[in-house]
Amino acid sequence: MKWNDALNDFQLYLKIERGLSPNSIANYTFDIQKLIGFLEKNSISVSPIVIEHTTLQQFIYEVSKTLNARSQARIISGLRSFFGYLVFEDYRLINPLDHIESPKIGRKLPDTLSIKDINNLIEAIELTKEYNGVRIGERDRTILETLYSCGMRVSELTNLKISDLFFEEGFIKVTGKGDKQRFVPIGTSTQKYINIYKDEVRSKINVQKEYKDTLFLNNRGKQLSRAMIFTMIKRLAEKIDLNKTISPHTFRHSFATHLLENGADLRAIQLMLGHESITTTEIYMHVDRSHLKEVLLKFHPRK
Repeated sequence: MKWNDALNDFQLYLKIERGLSPNSIANYTFDIQKLIGFLEKNSISVSPIVIEHTTLQQFIYEVSKTLNARSQARIISGLRSFFGYLVFEDYRLINPLDHIESPKIGRKLPDTLSIKDINNLIEAIELTKEYNGVRIGERDRTILETLYSCGMRVSELTNLKISDLFFEEGFIKVTGKGDKQRFVPIGTSTQKYINIYKDEVRSKINVQKEYKDTLFLNNRGKQLSRAMIFTMIKRLAEKIDLNKTISPHTFRHSFATHLLENGADLRAIQLMLGHESITTTEIYMHVDRSHLKEVLLKFHPRK
């Protein structure tokens, strides 16, 4: 794979799936083009598929001579996203930026939705809306309910199988990063919406053979793409004039934050999210500290 081809694919991903502004995409592009220029200047012939972290360290050391810590961190973050995209698309096995630390400049907290925001987004869906005879409104409601109630990644949702539903036990089986599987509890109301979609909408779709077991389908009987879900959520946010930049991942953040605020154990949240390390889950401790005072007053012996 050539650098320009990889960059073009990454730009499309940033625009469609992450919904970034032209300025943000231009910043990512500038960082990668800087790396390409460094490689050309030093006659280093290596593709984005096989470049190693040692070469990237040389590049970062070079640019760090003229940049402050925040600018260095931005470039490292941009390159980490670029190579993370290549890993996600199975072009690479590992992200070479995993071995490179960013300068410490503070941690950005994840965006979250309030319960009211989530209700407004779901209520904005036209349940009777059809496309080529498929009630996509009913499907879209079920998608948002599932994203929020189970804290799934968008790729986990698009790959969810009918055979992954264990409603009698109250769980669904989720296949996450690295094909690692976990069982996530699912509430009765979300089970109800999935059954309505499955029995009244999906059953009327002419399902393609290879997607017989895939739960969420488009009107052509094929698996939904991540981009379709990004676009659906973006349009709903515009419809209700939601002054936030959101994505499917925002529902995952909100799932964890609301559980934590209502007293859920951090270890339990880690298991439901499928985080390898609890330090990843701990970021939600910084989202809203208002409940911490309540916990102390309720449980500490010397209030």
